[in-house]
Amino acid sequence: MAFLVINCGSSSVKFALFGSGSSEPLAQGLAERLGSAGASAKLRKKGEDAKAIAVPKGADHAAALSAVLGELSDHRIAAVGHRVVHGGPDFCEPVVVTDEILQRIRDLAPLAPLHAIPNALGIEAVKAVFADIPHVAVFDTAFHQSIEPCVYRYALPAKYYETYRIRRYGFHGTSHAWVATEAAKVLGLPADKHRLITAHLGYGCSATAVVDGCSVDTSMGFTPLEGLVMGTRSGSLDPNLHAYLVDEAGLSLEDITRLLNHESGLLGLSGLSGDMRELTAAHHEGNAEATLALRVFVFRLAREIGGLIVSLGGRPDGLVFTGGIGENSFLVREWTVARLKHLGFGLDPALNEQSKEGVISPPDSESAVLIVPTNEELAIATATKELTASA
Repeated sequence: MAFLVINCGSSSVKFALFGSGSSEPLAQGLAERLGSAGASAKLRKKGEDAKAIAVPKGADHAAALSAVLGELSDHRIAAVGHRVVHGGPDFCEPVVVTDEILQRIRDLAPLAPLHAIPNALGIEAVKAVFADIPHVAVFDTAFHQSIEPCVYRYALPAKYYETYRIRRYGFHGTSHAWVATEAAKVLGLPADKHRLITAHLGYGCSATAVVDGCSVDTSMGFTPLEGLVMGTRSGSLDPNLHAYLVDEAGLSLEDITRLLNHESGLLGLSGLSGDMRELTAAHHEGNAEATLALRVFVFRLAREIGGLIVSLGGRPDGLVFTGGIGENSFLVREWTVARLKHLGFGLDPALNEQSKEGVISPPDSESAVLIVPTNEELAIATATKELTASA
């Protein structure tokens, strides 16, 4: 028996297939640039080289999934787990998808316009192929439903919370929950007794305070734009900037939304790229704008980590780096921890440069620093297996 994981983005579909009890995928792949003439897909089965999958020109999510699923017909699939970016204020754990649940996911479109509809379309497309097996929705926001009102409420009149559901939701929850659990194991700490800061750093970035396995605070808010500097997203900034840009730069709301989500962050600061690898190379070549982008990224990260320690209610047991940047950029880890030395964090330079998973701080560090690879697909497969096994 196998468990299929589907992750539908606004113009892409990631997928992975796991055997029962196995942490290594039997198959995995990606369909991207959906809706465009360059739509493509690739698949890699265990023990084989990656291969291209033919998809129609301009393929949408349904067409791409149909092509992908046809390549997996030799496996008996027991259930399908779907990553759903936004669960709103109601979903605090994975759920088996029914028609009612699917409609509630669609109804969340105003809160996540780029993701809710693709998530729903992905579920519909896969259910059409696998109509007789359970489908499970695993929500990115669910892990953060444990945070308290004093953390998730914004200082707005109550009607905007009660009527329009405006509050901090947090994202990357599946990743934060996974790496916190794994970090506790590495440190030999009980699953229900630890204090950790987890930093998920990729093209999107967020940091979370985890106490005894529960999220108590997180950097992202109502949308994934709030918080840290990211690849092309600005992160937090002065809300009055919108009015200023309308009046002084003549930008529309649509222009500003595009600016802050797609033209800012590391890309905007450097004028070069939103990719940390390219910026690091440019920094070593003496590119001042790339260096500035890295410095801003690290400062904002360190400041956020310092703030999250307040929410831990005590000394952190560990700081966990994960995601493409967190796992691979020894420079980001080095500069970030250097800014946190007075809070009890330290690095072993040799271990840090190796970028291998595990503890990378010296034995005398008051709080450990770790690299823990994230594995959202396996986390979703595990949740799907557990939920459907008890159904």
